[in-house]
Amino acid sequence: MTLIVTGAAGFIGSNLIQALNQRGETNVIAVDDLTDGDKFRNLADSDIADYLDKDDFLERFSRGQFGKVRAVLHQGACSSTVEGNGRFMMDNNYRFSRDLLQSAQAQQIPMLYASSAAVYGAGQDFREQRQCERPLNVYGYSKFLFDQYVRRQLQASCSQIVGLRYFNVYGPREQHKGTMASVALHCYNQYQAHGAVQLFGSYGDYPAGGHLRDFVAVDDVVRVNLFFLDHPGLSGIFNVGSGRAQSFNDIALAVINRLRLARDEPPVSLQVALRDKLLSYSEFPVHLRGKYQCYTCADLKRLRDAGYRAATLTVEQGINRYCDELLANRAAAPSPVAHGFAA
Repeated sequence: MTLIVTGAAGFIGSNLIQALNQRGETNVIAVDDLTDGDKFRNLADSDIADYLDKDDFLERFSRGQFGKVRAVLHQGACSSTVEGNGRFMMDNNYRFSRDLLQSAQAQQIPMLYASSAAVYGAGQDFREQRQCERPLNVYGYSKFLFDQYVRRQLQASCSQIVGLRYFNVYGPREQHKGTMASVALHCYNQYQAHGAVQLFGSYGDYPAGGHLRDFVAVDDVVRVNLFFLDHPGLSGIFNVGSGRAQSFNDIALAVINRLRLARDEPPVSLQVALRDKLLSYSEFPVHLRGKYQCYTCADLKRLRDAGYRAATLTVEQGINRYCDELLANRAAAPSPVAHGFAA
């Protein structure tokens, strides 16, 4: 049967297609917007049955033109947390998702979709409950609003609906994301270009480099998607993270030490990295004040209660894998970014 992956040339979508291919699934319809033509690179080593532009896809899908569809893995969205055009954001992330879900339900086709930890805003409680959800930007609001729509549909749904709230995902195939790429990729690019890494300075109650996020490897995100694909009787909204909060300093140090290892140089502590100017800080950006999540940590109870038991990669495990892959594929790496991070 056919599988449909939207956002197929994007970060998580392309990793999903790779994982499906590894399971022998090649009857995959890839849906995306290739206005940014360089994203084709994320699909070039994948086996798919067809490619469709997202503007052509929805109408054809609503007419049932793709035959027997096993599921829709909806990863397509505008993922920029600093996008200020609310109309564009709502059209892409809310209305398109709502129309797609309506068509999927009408045909009794399961739909798994990407939500986001951005729905939680500046809160400290990351449970999949309404009282914990206070988005800080229009990106988070667009995801929140669709989650609310899904909640209203769940009791009367005709087929599986799963919303996956991704926390800070990092890993291969994010090279097209520019400033919205993970802090891990920014650190890698900076260290390769300059032999040093720069992070945001202090903000709120957090010291420089001390903001805490739940950093989750894309490998784990893919595994959770496949788990729900294989269990079509499960529906709901679930957090997808590592279940651990670690600092940006931890990420930077893991990258620095993996790259030092590749150069046959000894590892350094945070104190030594600061002393030797391998790590420094820039002033926290004014445009992010009041719109920035200083702390996130996924509560994984609902995911575990649903039966997902796999352990998640630690930052050290995930970063080591990621750096090794980037080193092996230097030609595919993006241009260096020399300053702090927007994500």
